[in-house]
Amino acid sequence: MTLLTRRNALKLGLAGGVALAASPSAMAALQIVVEGANFQPLPIAIPNFASADPSFGAEIADIVRNNLRRSGLFLPLDPASLPVQVGDVNNTPDFNTWRTANVDALVMGAVERGGQISSSVRVWDTQQAAQVVGKSYNTDPNSSRRVAHIISDAIYESLAGGTGYFDTRVVYVAESGPKANRVKRLAIMDQDGANNQFLTEGNTLALTPRFSPNNDLVTYMNFEDGNPQVYILQLSTGKQQRLGSFGAMTFAPRFSPDGGRIAFSVENAGATNIYSVAVGGGQPTQLTSGQAIDTGPSYSPNGSNIIFESDRGGSPQIYMMGAGGGNAQRISYGQGSYSTPVYSPKGDLIAFTRQSGGQFNIGIMAPDGSGERMLYTSFHAEGPTWAPNGRVIMFFQDPGGNDGPKLMSVDIWGRNVQTIPTDSYASDPAWSPLRA
Repeated sequence: MTLLTRRNALKLGLAGGVALAASPSAMAALQIVVEGANFQPLPIAIPNFASADPSFGAEIADIVRNNLRRSGLFLPLDPASLPVQVGDVNNTPDFNTWRTANVDALVMGAVERGGQISSSVRVWDTQQAAQVVGKSYNTDPNSSRRVAHIISDAIYESLAGGTGYFDTRVVYVAESGPKANRVKRLAIMDQDGANNQFLTEGNTLALTPRFSPNNDLVTYMNFEDGNPQVYILQLSTGKQQRLGSFGAMTFAPRFSPDGGRIAFSVENAGATNIYSVAVGGGQPTQLTSGQAIDTGPSYSPNGSNIIFESDRGGSPQIYMMGAGGGNAQRISYGQGSYSTPVYSPKGDLIAFTRQSGGQFNIGIMAPDGSGERMLYTSFHAEGPTWAPNGRVIMFFQDPGGNDGPKLMSVDIWGRNVQTIPTDSYASDPAWSPLRA
Protein backbone atom coordinates (compact mmCIF):
# COMPACT_ATOMS: atom_id res chain seq x y z
CA MET A 1 0.00 0.00 0.00
CA THR A 2 1.52 3.34 -1.02
CA LEU A 3 0.67 6.07 1.44
CA LEU A 4 0.53 9.84 0.99
CA THR A 5 1.66 9.73 -2.62
CA ARG A 6 -0.63 12.71 -3.30
CA ARG A 7 1.67 15.03 -1.37
CA ASN A 8 4.28 16.77 -3.44
CA ALA A 9 7.31 17.35 -1.19
CA LEU A 10 8.42 20.47 -3.05
CA LYS A 11 5.03 22.15 -3.07
CA LEU A 12 4.30 21.37 0.56
CA GLY A 13 7.76 21.92 1.93
CA LEU A 14 7.85 18.43 3.42
CA ALA A 15 10.91 16.25 3.28
CA GLY A 16 10.88 12.52 3.76
CA GLY A 17 7.53 10.81 3.40
CA VAL A 18 9.28 7.54 2.53
CA ALA A 19 7.20 4.51 3.49
CA LEU A 20 9.01 1.87 5.47
CA ALA A 21 8.31 -1.77 4.73
CA ALA A 22 4.93 -2.90 6.01
CA SER A 23 4.00 -6.43 6.92
CA PRO A 24 1.08 -7.77 4.82
CA SER A 25 0.00 -9.97 7.71
CA ALA A 26 0.01 -6.98 10.06
CA MET A 27 -2.04 -4.98 7.59
CA ALA A 28 -4.59 -7.77 7.30
CA ALA A 29 -4.84 -8.25 11.05
CA LEU A 30 -5.31 -4.59 11.95
CA GLN A 31 -7.18 -3.17 8.98
CA ILE A 32 -10.63 -1.85 9.87
CA VAL A 33 -13.45 -3.21 7.73
CA VAL A 34 -16.78 -1.43 8.16
CA GLU A 35 -19.90 -3.11 6.88
CA GLY A 36 -23.03 -1.38 8.07
CA ALA A 37 -23.53 0.59 11.27
CA ASN A 38 -22.69 -2.09 13.83
CA PHE A 39 -18.99 -2.28 14.54
CA GLN A 40 -16.67 -1.41 17.37
CA PRO A 41 -13.99 1.26 16.96
CA LEU A 42 -10.43 -0.08 17.00
CA PRO A 43 -8.66 0.56 20.33
CA ILE A 44 -5.33 2.22 19.60
CA ALA A 45 -2.53 3.28 21.93
CA ILE A 46 -0.83 6.62 21.17
CA PRO A 47 1.70 7.63 23.86
CA ASN A 48 2.84 11.24 23.87
CA PHE A 49 5.31 11.92 21.07
CA ALA A 50 8.95 12.09 22.03
CA SER A 51 10.30 15.65 21.92
CA ALA A 52 12.90 17.91 23.49
CA ASP A 53 9.84 19.96 24.49
CA PRO A 54 7.57 17.39 26.21
CA SER A 55 4.56 19.73 26.12
CA PHE A 56 4.90 20.05 22.34
CA GLY A 57 5.13 16.26 21.95
CA ALA A 58 2.01 15.87 24.08
CA GLU A 59 0.17 18.55 22.06
CA ILE A 60 0.85 16.88 18.70
CA ALA A 61 -0.09 13.44 20.03
CA ASP A 62 -3.32 14.85 21.44
CA ILE A 63 -4.32 16.35 18.07
CA VAL A 64 -3.73 12.94 16.49
CA ARG A 65 -5.81 11.20 19.17
CA ASN A 66 -8.66 13.68 18.74
CA ASN A 67 -8.67 13.31 14.96
CA LEU A 68 -8.84 9.53 15.12
CA ARG A 69 -11.46 9.58 17.86
CA ARG A 70 -13.73 11.90 15.89
CA SER A 71 -13.56 9.59 12.88
CA GLY A 72 -15.56 7.04 14.84
CA LEU A 73 -13.32 4.22 13.59
CA PHE A 74 -10.73 4.43 16.37
CA LEU A 75 -10.81 4.46 20.16
CA PRO A 76 -7.59 6.07 21.41
CA LEU A 77 -6.78 4.79 24.87
CA ASP A 78 -6.23 7.13 27.79
CA PRO A 79 -2.51 7.99 27.57
CA ALA A 80 -2.25 8.00 31.37
CA SER A 81 -3.23 4.31 31.40
CA LEU A 82 -0.52 3.18 28.98
CA PRO A 83 2.52 1.20 30.13
CA VAL A 84 4.74 3.71 28.30
CA GLN A 85 3.97 7.42 28.58
CA VAL A 86 6.29 8.74 25.85
CA GLY A 87 6.81 6.99 22.53
CA ASP A 88 10.12 5.68 21.22
CA VAL A 89 10.08 5.88 17.45
CA ASN A 90 13.63 4.62 17.00
CA ASN A 91 13.37 1.20 18.62
CA THR A 92 11.12 -1.84 18.34
CA PRO A 93 8.52 -1.87 21.14
CA ASP A 94 8.43 -4.51 23.87
CA PHE A 95 5.46 -6.31 22.36
CA ASN A 96 4.84 -8.47 25.43
CA THR A 97 4.31 -5.37 27.54
CA TRP A 98 1.73 -4.01 25.12
CA ARG A 99 -0.02 -7.37 24.69
CA THR A 100 -0.33 -7.63 28.47
CA ALA A 101 -2.05 -4.23 28.38
CA ASN A 102 -4.46 -5.58 25.70
CA VAL A 103 -3.13 -3.19 23.05
CA ASP A 104 -3.23 -4.44 19.45
CA ALA A 105 -2.53 -1.18 17.57
CA LEU A 106 0.31 1.01 18.76
CA VAL A 107 1.57 4.37 17.46
CA MET A 108 5.00 5.72 18.33
CA GLY A 109 5.88 9.26 17.28
CA ALA A 110 8.54 11.92 17.65
CA VAL A 111 8.46 15.62 16.85
CA GLU A 112 10.95 18.45 17.23
CA ARG A 113 10.50 22.17 16.73
CA GLY A 114 13.36 24.43 15.67
CA GLY A 115 14.11 26.14 12.38
CA GLN A 116 11.68 23.57 11.01
CA ILE A 117 9.42 20.91 12.45
CA SER A 118 10.69 17.37 12.03
CA SER A 119 8.41 14.48 12.81
CA SER A 120 8.18 10.74 12.38
CA VAL A 121 5.63 8.08 13.18
CA ARG A 122 5.50 4.29 13.24
CA VAL A 123 2.41 2.11 13.58
CA TRP A 124 2.81 -1.36 15.07
CA ASP A 125 0.69 -4.51 15.27
CA THR A 126 1.63 -5.87 18.67
CA GLN A 127 0.00 -9.28 18.11
CA GLN A 128 1.95 -9.86 14.90
CA ALA A 129 5.03 -8.10 16.31
CA ALA A 130 5.27 -6.23 13.02
CA GLN A 131 5.37 -2.67 11.77
CA VAL A 132 2.36 -1.58 9.73
CA VAL A 133 3.72 1.73 8.47
CA GLY A 134 6.47 4.25 9.09
CA LYS A 135 6.66 7.84 7.83
CA SER A 136 8.75 10.95 8.44
CA TYR A 137 8.16 14.61 7.65
CA ASN A 138 9.82 18.03 7.84
CA THR A 139 7.90 21.25 7.48
CA ASP A 140 7.99 24.92 8.44
CA PRO A 141 7.60 25.91 12.11
CA ASN A 142 4.11 27.34 11.57
CA SER A 143 2.65 24.01 10.46
CA SER A 144 2.64 22.04 13.70
CA ARG A 145 -1.10 21.31 13.65
CA ARG A 146 -0.92 20.41 9.99
CA VAL A 147 1.87 17.90 10.69
CA ALA A 148 -0.45 16.29 13.26
CA HIS A 149 -3.21 16.10 10.64
CA ILE A 150 -0.89 14.51 8.07
CA ILE A 151 0.25 11.94 10.65
CA SER A 152 -3.40 11.24 11.45
CA ASP A 153 -4.06 10.66 7.74
CA ALA A 154 -1.16 8.21 7.56
CA ILE A 155 -2.54 6.21 10.49
CA TYR A 156 -6.07 6.30 9.09
CA GLU A 157 -4.94 5.19 5.65
CA SER A 158 -2.82 2.34 6.96
CA LEU A 159 -5.55 0.89 9.18
CA ALA A 160 -8.87 2.03 7.70
CA GLY A 161 -8.02 1.92 3.98
CA GLY A 162 -8.77 4.57 1.40
CA THR A 163 -7.52 8.04 2.19
CA GLY A 164 -7.72 10.17 5.28
CA TYR A 165 -9.43 13.54 5.52
CA PHE A 166 -7.75 15.33 8.42
CA ASP A 167 -5.39 17.53 6.39
CA THR A 168 -8.31 19.56 5.07
CA ARG A 169 -10.11 22.83 5.68
CA VAL A 170 -13.75 23.90 5.77
CA VAL A 171 -15.10 27.18 4.44
CA TYR A 172 -18.45 28.21 5.87
CA VAL A 173 -20.77 31.12 6.63
CA ALA A 174 -20.08 32.60 10.06
CA GLU A 175 -23.23 34.15 11.50
CA SER A 176 -23.34 36.72 14.29
CA GLY A 177 -25.74 39.31 15.69
CA PRO A 178 -29.48 39.20 16.41
CA LYS A 179 -31.56 36.58 14.64
CA ALA A 180 -33.55 39.16 12.65
CA ASN A 181 -30.42 40.88 11.36
CA ARG A 182 -27.58 38.39 11.20
CA VAL A 183 -24.19 39.36 9.81
CA LYS A 184 -23.11 36.55 7.47
CA ARG A 185 -19.52 36.44 6.28
CA LEU A 186 -17.24 33.77 4.94
CA ALA A 187 -14.82 32.05 7.29
CA ILE A 188 -12.31 29.23 6.92
CA MET A 189 -10.89 26.79 9.46
CA ASP A 190 -9.17 23.44 9.76
CA GLN A 191 -11.56 20.48 9.71
CA ASP A 192 -11.34 20.23 13.51
CA GLY A 193 -12.32 23.89 14.06
CA ALA A 194 -8.82 25.24 14.68
CA ASN A 195 -7.13 28.16 12.87
CA ASN A 196 -10.38 29.98 12.18
CA GLN A 197 -10.17 33.18 10.13
CA PHE A 198 -12.64 35.41 8.31
CA LEU A 199 -12.48 35.80 4.54
CA THR A 200 -15.01 38.61 4.04
CA GLU A 201 -15.75 41.69 6.14
CA GLY A 202 -19.46 41.10 6.69
CA ASN A 203 -20.63 44.41 5.20
CA THR A 204 -22.48 42.40 2.52
CA LEU A 205 -24.26 39.07 2.77
CA ALA A 206 -22.17 36.06 1.68
CA LEU A 207 -23.63 32.57 1.20
CA THR A 208 -22.96 29.10 -0.28
CA PRO A 209 -19.15 29.03 -0.50
CA ARG A 210 -17.61 26.20 -2.54
CA PHE A 211 -13.96 25.14 -2.89
CA SER A 212 -12.12 24.72 -6.16
CA PRO A 213 -10.23 21.46 -6.72
CA ASN A 214 -6.88 23.26 -6.33
CA ASN A 215 -7.86 24.52 -2.85
CA ASP A 216 -6.97 28.14 -3.70
CA LEU A 217 -10.29 29.47 -5.01
CA VAL A 218 -13.69 29.77 -3.39
CA THR A 219 -16.82 30.64 -5.32
CA TYR A 220 -19.80 32.02 -3.44
CA MET A 221 -22.89 34.21 -3.61
CA ASN A 222 -22.39 37.87 -2.71
CA PHE A 223 -25.09 40.51 -2.24
CA GLU A 224 -22.72 43.46 -2.77
CA ASP A 225 -24.89 45.11 -5.43
CA GLY A 226 -28.19 44.39 -3.70
CA ASN A 227 -28.89 41.27 -5.74
CA PRO A 228 -27.10 37.92 -5.36
CA GLN A 229 -24.19 37.51 -7.74
CA VAL A 230 -21.54 34.81 -8.06
CA TYR A 231 -18.05 35.84 -6.95
CA ILE A 232 -14.65 34.14 -6.89
CA LEU A 233 -12.22 34.64 -4.02
CA GLN A 234 -8.55 33.61 -4.18
CA LEU A 235 -7.38 32.40 -0.79
CA SER A 236 -3.66 32.92 -1.40
CA THR A 237 -4.05 36.62 -2.25
CA GLY A 238 -7.43 37.63 -0.81
CA LYS A 239 -8.43 38.99 -4.21
CA GLN A 240 -12.07 38.58 -5.18
CA GLN A 241 -14.11 39.50 -8.22
CA ARG A 242 -17.51 38.99 -9.74
CA LEU A 243 -17.75 36.05 -12.10
CA GLY A 244 -19.62 38.07 -14.71
CA SER A 245 -22.85 39.87 -15.55
CA PHE A 246 -25.32 37.16 -16.51
CA GLY A 247 -28.64 38.25 -15.06
CA ALA A 248 -30.40 40.06 -12.25
CA MET A 249 -29.66 37.16 -9.87
CA THR A 250 -26.92 34.53 -10.11
CA PHE A 251 -26.40 32.01 -7.34
CA ALA A 252 -25.68 28.39 -6.26
CA PRO A 253 -22.19 28.14 -7.86
CA ARG A 254 -19.98 25.05 -7.90
CA PHE A 255 -16.68 24.23 -9.63
CA SER A 256 -16.25 21.51 -12.22
CA PRO A 257 -13.90 18.70 -11.10
CA ASP A 258 -11.06 20.03 -13.25
CA GLY A 259 -11.54 23.51 -11.79
CA GLY A 260 -11.96 25.06 -15.23
CA ARG A 261 -15.64 25.95 -15.10
CA ILE A 262 -18.32 27.01 -12.66
CA ALA A 263 -21.93 25.87 -12.92
CA PHE A 264 -24.50 28.22 -11.39
CA SER A 265 -28.11 29.36 -11.59
CA VAL A 266 -29.53 32.47 -13.25
CA GLU A 267 -32.97 33.87 -12.42
CA ASN A 268 -34.74 35.68 -15.25
CA ALA A 269 -38.42 36.61 -15.57
CA GLY A 270 -39.53 34.13 -12.92
CA ALA A 271 -37.62 31.16 -14.33
CA THR A 272 -34.32 29.87 -13.00
CA ASN A 273 -31.94 27.93 -15.23
CA ILE A 274 -28.47 26.47 -14.91
CA TYR A 275 -25.50 27.82 -16.83
CA SER A 276 -21.78 27.16 -16.84
CA VAL A 277 -18.90 29.46 -17.65
CA ALA A 278 -15.11 29.30 -17.67
CA VAL A 279 -13.50 30.45 -14.43
CA GLY A 280 -11.73 33.17 -16.37
CA GLY A 281 -15.05 34.50 -17.69
CA GLY A 282 -16.48 34.59 -21.19
CA GLN A 283 -19.76 33.58 -22.73
CA PRO A 284 -21.80 31.25 -20.48
CA THR A 285 -23.37 28.03 -21.74
CA GLN A 286 -27.03 27.50 -20.89
CA LEU A 287 -27.57 23.94 -19.61
CA THR A 288 -31.30 23.92 -18.78
CA SER A 289 -34.27 25.81 -20.19
CA GLY A 290 -37.90 26.30 -19.32
CA GLN A 291 -40.04 27.99 -16.67
CA ALA A 292 -39.06 25.75 -13.75
CA ILE A 293 -36.63 26.56 -10.96
CA ASP A 294 -33.42 24.63 -11.70
CA THR A 295 -30.64 25.15 -9.18
CA GLY A 296 -27.96 23.55 -7.02
CA PRO A 297 -25.82 21.98 -9.77
CA SER A 298 -23.09 19.49 -8.76
CA TYR A 299 -20.70 17.78 -11.17
CA SER A 300 -19.86 14.08 -11.04
CA PRO A 301 -16.17 13.50 -10.18
CA ASN A 302 -15.38 12.52 -13.78
CA GLY A 303 -17.08 15.66 -15.07
CA SER A 304 -19.52 13.80 -17.32
CA ASN A 305 -22.78 14.51 -15.46
CA ILE A 306 -24.47 17.19 -13.38
CA ILE A 307 -27.09 16.58 -10.73
CA PHE A 308 -29.37 19.43 -9.73
CA GLU A 309 -32.61 20.37 -8.00
CA SER A 310 -35.70 21.20 -10.07
CA ASP A 311 -39.42 21.70 -9.47
CA ARG A 312 -40.29 20.98 -13.10
CA GLY A 313 -42.40 18.03 -11.96
CA GLY A 314 -44.36 20.04 -9.40
CA SER A 315 -42.12 19.65 -6.34
CA PRO A 316 -38.36 20.00 -5.85
CA GLN A 317 -36.64 16.75 -6.89
CA ILE A 318 -33.17 15.66 -7.96
CA TYR A 319 -32.41 15.33 -11.66
CA MET A 320 -29.35 14.25 -13.62
CA MET A 321 -28.16 15.47 -17.01
CA GLY A 322 -25.00 15.41 -19.06
CA ALA A 323 -22.44 18.09 -18.26
CA GLY A 324 -23.29 19.77 -21.57
CA GLY A 325 -26.97 20.00 -20.61
CA GLY A 326 -30.18 18.47 -21.91
CA ASN A 327 -32.03 15.17 -21.43
CA ALA A 328 -32.45 15.55 -17.67
CA GLN A 329 -33.74 12.46 -15.86
CA ARG A 330 -35.36 12.46 -12.44
CA ILE A 331 -33.60 10.22 -9.90
CA SER A 332 -35.35 10.98 -6.57
CA TYR A 333 -38.69 9.34 -5.82
CA GLY A 334 -39.12 9.38 -2.04
CA GLN A 335 -41.84 11.31 -0.27
CA GLY A 336 -41.27 15.01 0.23
CA SER A 337 -39.04 17.52 -1.50
CA TYR A 338 -35.32 17.23 -2.27
CA SER A 339 -32.62 19.87 -2.42
CA THR A 340 -28.85 20.54 -2.22
CA PRO A 341 -27.70 17.39 -4.06
CA VAL A 342 -23.94 16.85 -4.14
CA TYR A 343 -21.83 14.05 -5.61
CA SER A 344 -19.46 12.08 -3.42
CA PRO A 345 -15.80 12.57 -4.39
CA LYS A 346 -15.75 8.85 -5.21
CA GLY A 347 -18.79 9.16 -7.48
CA ASP A 348 -20.58 6.25 -5.80
CA LEU A 349 -23.12 8.24 -3.78
CA ILE A 350 -25.13 11.45 -3.81
CA ALA A 351 -25.86 13.34 -0.60
CA PHE A 352 -28.96 15.52 -0.36
CA THR A 353 -31.45 17.26 1.89
CA ARG A 354 -34.99 15.83 1.99
CA GLN A 355 -37.87 17.62 3.65
CA SER A 356 -40.93 15.57 4.57
CA GLY A 357 -43.39 15.28 7.45
CA GLY A 358 -42.22 18.53 8.98
CA GLN A 359 -38.65 17.22 9.31
CA PHE A 360 -35.40 17.71 7.44
CA ASN A 361 -33.25 14.72 6.56
CA ILE A 362 -29.65 14.41 5.42
CA GLY A 363 -29.58 11.37 3.15
CA ILE A 364 -27.59 9.50 0.55
CA MET A 365 -28.49 7.51 -2.57
CA ALA A 366 -26.74 5.87 -5.49
CA PRO A 367 -26.41 8.01 -8.64
CA ASP A 368 -29.34 6.15 -10.20
CA GLY A 369 -31.53 6.99 -7.19
CA SER A 370 -31.45 3.51 -5.65
CA GLY A 371 -30.50 2.63 -2.09
CA GLU A 372 -31.78 5.83 -0.50
CA ARG A 373 -30.94 6.08 3.21
CA MET A 374 -31.50 8.83 5.75
CA LEU A 375 -28.47 9.53 7.95
CA TYR A 376 -29.72 12.36 10.15
CA THR A 377 -33.17 13.82 10.93
CA SER A 378 -33.89 17.12 12.63
CA PHE A 379 -36.22 20.09 12.80
CA HIS A 380 -33.90 21.84 10.35
CA ALA A 381 -30.79 20.30 8.80
CA GLU A 382 -29.47 20.89 5.30
CA GLY A 383 -26.52 21.65 3.06
CA PRO A 384 -24.42 18.44 2.99
CA THR A 385 -20.77 18.53 1.93
CA TRP A 386 -18.43 15.56 1.56
CA ALA A 387 -15.10 14.82 3.18
CA PRO A 388 -12.62 14.09 0.37
CA ASN A 389 -12.57 10.36 1.15
CA GLY A 390 -16.34 10.04 0.66
CA ARG A 391 -16.97 8.55 4.12
CA VAL A 392 -18.11 11.55 6.15
CA ILE A 393 -20.68 14.28 5.47
CA MET A 394 -20.79 17.70 7.09
CA PHE A 395 -23.95 19.84 7.15
CA PHE A 396 -25.59 22.51 9.26
CA GLN A 397 -28.40 22.15 11.75
CA ASP A 398 -30.57 24.95 13.13
CA PRO A 399 -32.50 24.20 16.33
CA GLY A 400 -34.85 27.15 15.82
CA GLY A 401 -35.89 29.70 18.40
CA ASN A 402 -33.28 32.27 19.36
CA ASP A 403 -30.36 29.93 18.74
CA GLY A 404 -28.47 29.88 15.47
CA PRO A 405 -27.15 27.13 13.20
CA LYS A 406 -24.18 24.91 13.94
CA LEU A 407 -22.06 22.57 11.87
CA MET A 408 -22.54 18.83 12.26
CA SER A 409 -21.09 15.70 10.69
CA VAL A 410 -22.19 12.09 10.27
CA ASP A 411 -20.60 9.13 8.53
CA ILE A 412 -22.16 7.28 5.61
CA TRP A 413 -23.31 4.49 7.92
CA GLY A 414 -25.46 6.94 9.88
CA ARG A 415 -23.16 6.72 12.89
CA ASN A 416 -20.87 9.03 14.77
CA VAL A 417 -22.85 12.27 14.76
CA GLN A 418 -20.50 15.09 15.76
CA THR A 419 -20.82 18.81 16.42
CA ILE A 420 -18.02 20.77 14.74
CA PRO A 421 -16.69 23.57 16.98
CA THR A 422 -16.91 27.08 15.53
CA ASP A 423 -16.40 30.54 17.02
CA SER A 424 -19.90 31.67 16.08
CA TYR A 425 -23.11 30.36 14.61
CA ALA A 426 -22.25 28.60 11.36
CA SER A 427 -23.98 27.42 8.19
CA ASP A 428 -23.32 26.43 4.56
CA PRO A 429 -20.13 24.37 5.09
CA ALA A 430 -17.94 23.27 2.19
CA TRP A 431 -15.20 20.71 2.77
CA SER A 432 -11.94 21.20 0.90
CA PRO A 433 -10.08 18.51 -1.01
CA LEU A 434 -7.00 17.07 0.67
CA ARG A 435 -4.29 19.71 0.73
CA ALA A 436 -1.51 19.04 -1.75
